[in-house]
Amino acid sequence: MNKPNTELLQEILRQGQPTETSDIPEFIPPDSPFDEAQRAYLNGLFAGIYTLSKNAAAGETEEAQTPLTVLFGSQTGTAESLSKDLRKFSRTQGFDAQVSDLDSMAVEDLAGLQHLVIVAATYGEGEPTDNAQSFYAALMAEDAPALPASLNYSVCGLGDSSYPHFNQVGRDLDARLEVLGATRAAPLVTCDVDYDDDYGAWRSALFAAPAFAEAAGAAATTPVEETDSSAPVFDKNHPFLATLISSSCLNGEGSAKAVNHIEIALTGGGDDLAYEVGDALGVWPLNDMREVDSVLEAAGLQGTEVVRLKNGESTLRQALFRSLDLMTVTPKTAELWQLNLDTDTQLLDVLREQVSGLSAQQLVDSLRPLQPRLYSISSSPKKHPGEVHLTVGAVHYELNGTARKGVASTFLGDRLSAGAALGVYVHRSPHFAIPVDDDQPLIMIGPGTGIAPFRAFLEEREMRGAGGRNWLFFGDQHRGSDFLYEEQLAAWQSSGLLTKLSLAWSRDRAEKVYVQHRIEQEGAEFFQWLEDGAAIYICGDATRMAVDVERTLLEVIAEQGQLDADDAIAYFDELKKSQRYQRDVY
Repeated sequence: MNKPNTELLQEILRQGQPTETSDIPEFIPPDSPFDEAQRAYLNGLFAGIYTLSKNAAAGETEEAQTPLTVLFGSQTGTAESLSKDLRKFSRTQGFDAQVSDLDSMAVEDLAGLQHLVIVAATYGEGEPTDNAQSFYAALMAEDAPALPASLNYSVCGLGDSSYPHFNQVGRDLDARLEVLGATRAAPLVTCDVDYDDDYGAWRSALFAAPAFAEAAGAAATTPVEETDSSAPVFDKNHPFLATLISSSCLNGEGSAKAVNHIEIALTGGGDDLAYEVGDALGVWPLNDMREVDSVLEAAGLQGTEVVRLKNGESTLRQALFRSLDLMTVTPKTAELWQLNLDTDTQLLDVLREQVSGLSAQQLVDSLRPLQPRLYSISSSPKKHPGEVHLTVGAVHYELNGTARKGVASTFLGDRLSAGAALGVYVHRSPHFAIPVDDDQPLIMIGPGTGIAPFRAFLEEREMRGAGGRNWLFFGDQHRGSDFLYEEQLAAWQSSGLLTKLSLAWSRDRAEKVYVQHRIEQEGAEFFQWLEDGAAIYICGDATRMAVDVERTLLEVIAEQGQLDADDAIAYFDELKKSQRYQRDVY
């Protein structure tokens, strides 16, 4: 057999030469009709082709992707969701992105990166989210390590412009990275609650920035956009039209509150509306038409005017009813209308006292879009198939001598009748999930409407026949009128599902008693549960209750564990790292 004398064939044969660790298969078996020399030649030929094809495939994969680190700080899941969107989009730009929360990254390890993107939410009084606190503290510390100029970064902040510390965490991270020596590849974006447009523009600008475009251009071949088959059909921008089953008040006579138990049918939603306990339900509200009329009257407009919205034209009345926030005066509104704002000022106050002569379009252009509200789900899908339950406190208050109310809470509790339709979607909460281990003890702390997810947890454990102990801390103003789900909790106590129920009533006597006081009083048993492996869950107000509870937890750990302050913090940090301390706070 003659050997063709070509450069390609020589290269093929060279690639096919065996090595001591060769995993190349033998293509021509010994019992073939070829002699030994011919068989050696053919094996070399086919092995060379095999090796070249493997190397080419490996080379294309390696060259097509540039490493990218995407870190998020997320409380409700939005920042995490956008980070995953970045990962998917980055594949179309020649990057291979790894996504994780901020606390999973040590600040000193940033020096080894070249491309970094951070998506960070701000909540509470300008604070980082639970999964960003350690990273934030380390980055802001005086002894934080210097970073190389070769680290190219950009920050996307998420926040609510109606709060005084709007996007504080995003601003802090962006500024601190620059001070430490890293290079800002694309400017910080500070997204408001209506984040879609600002996030989209920032994402485009990020990958068009020289530091990113040049890196991708040097590595990418022909990027192919990935499809995400797990993406939900129904989401914030594509809600499912569900049906209200019922709304009933849980408070007794004489209560100062109106907490409603809401039941919603998800018939027709199928697997796309499947939820787990710990998840939240997004609800798209409609404004009260009486509020719409008040705004029209204060603005001197009729409501029949035709206005332009992002998704098309509408009459002004329908735009105000369905699409626009009629409460919040944002910094953008103040700038457009040249206002000096009081912190308690709402739209009606401004229209009545400071602004006149607006056209319908000027009014629309100054208001931010109405947004869905997220509510902790208070039911187990195993116990209520095809349904989802919520526990919603109707918001009513007085401001500047005028009665005011919340939009979504009164939409659900006061303005919807049984059989009415409403737009909903499931909002995943992977960082507030019940343990897989049915034998693990649970400590649940949820005063007021914070009981919502724990009703779901207990229903879930009941349906699963879980043997783990359950301890619930619940409180409100008055036992006689504010004991939410009293009968169901009593039944669970009788059955043994609810091992222990600790109650705190703040208005039944002169001395106010809150859930943190009950934790302190029962500190020895509480700590023993922790030593037995219990997981702690907290749901409710972030700025007061959750802060007070966390402070008490540290004190109990220090006292009962006989630890100094540093060791108590280390113990507490280990609870967080092992997912034994989780919060759903707002």
